[in-house]
Amino acid sequence: MRVERTRCCVVGGGPAGMMAGLLLARQGCEVIVLEKHADFLRDFRGDTVHPSTLELIAELGWIEEFLQLPHAKMREVTVSIGGRQITFADFRRLPARCPYIAFMPQWDFLDFLANKAAGYAGFRLMRDARMTELIAEGGRTVGVRATTTQGPLEVRADLVIAADGRHSTAREQAGLEPARSAPPMDVLWFRLPRRQGDQVPFFQNGRGGVLISIDRGDYFQHAYAIPVGDYPKLREAGLPAFHERIGAAAPALADRVTLIDDWEKVHDLTVRVDRLSRWHRPGLLFIGDAAHAMAPAGGVGINLAVQDAVATANLLAPVLRRGGEVSENELAKVQARREWPAKVTQAFQVRVLRGLYPKDLIDDTADHAPLVFDAFRALPPLRHAMGRFIGLGARPEHITQPLA
Repeated sequence: MRVERTRCCVVGGGPAGMMAGLLLARQGCEVIVLEKHADFLRDFRGDTVHPSTLELIAELGWIEEFLQLPHAKMREVTVSIGGRQITFADFRRLPARCPYIAFMPQWDFLDFLANKAAGYAGFRLMRDARMTELIAEGGRTVGVRATTTQGPLEVRADLVIAADGRHSTAREQAGLEPARSAPPMDVLWFRLPRRQGDQVPFFQNGRGGVLISIDRGDYFQHAYAIPVGDYPKLREAGLPAFHERIGAAAPALADRVTLIDDWEKVHDLTVRVDRLSRWHRPGLLFIGDAAHAMAPAGGVGINLAVQDAVATANLLAPVLRRGGEVSENELAKVQARREWPAKVTQAFQVRVLRGLYPKDLIDDTADHAPLVFDAFRALPPLRHAMGRFIGLGARPEHITQPLA
């Protein structure tokens, strides 16, 4: 077995893991990031880069280069509820250099972070490295074991950061069970071609259900919300019934829904909303979805994960540079900083927005849209407040540590 030694081992090369590894290396800490895949090219991942994350990239001095990557800008979120257009969130007055959401394939975002991180001497990204086991000695996590294409790997570290997502292997290995909230919906992802002149609202809520449509240039990436656990019922009803539902939700797409000619073209995402009561153990810290899985609403999960990573680097980089063990008190500071924003955001997703989503497969969701949407129509300041909440988050983080 090959053995590596580093100050910090990050498990998971998603937004939280890559940003944490980058920022710690920027502060002169040795970091190894383990990514279980050979690349970042996986479809139907969150692709929203919010103003809070764009501001962090600007603080790092990379925003002009970052915005050269292909992306689309959304300066306000307008939803269609029963055919009525309502502006739900307006980002244009945010105190940020980029007051909009950038829609960018997550693999481009992660490749950008990986390329920047590679410029720091202490950073190593190991791909095709699937973490299998936490190494514990004397009640403290001291590293991980992983499988790689070159054989088994053991990484010894003073701190392990688990950023391996909502199905965290590290969390399971640590014997931690998160408290779960009832998710408001499940989501089906699929693609349909985009044609010149198409006018498809970003969010539609009506007789056919709830459909989110992301413009990818030559195709739309769609998220179709269904009642929790009802995907088997939908499949049993057959593809023609599914085509009819999508055509009713988005009439502009009715002429091409039959291109979904196999259920293999529809990807079922079982939504989880959960949160650990304790994000750390001796030598081990959980961040991002491994600590608090978010619903897709608002696309905020990526950006909360990134802010977790920034807080982690701000608080722990000076400790890691000193050498020796990172105390649980130091790890607890990260949770104390980031737990409240996670709680507030999850409560908003589960409680405030629950009425947007179907109660059953025959539900007309326009009949029970949250009353708060009428307030957004009548009171424009609410749109700006919601733009701030979605765009910057309940507690935005900033780069506080100077370049080492």
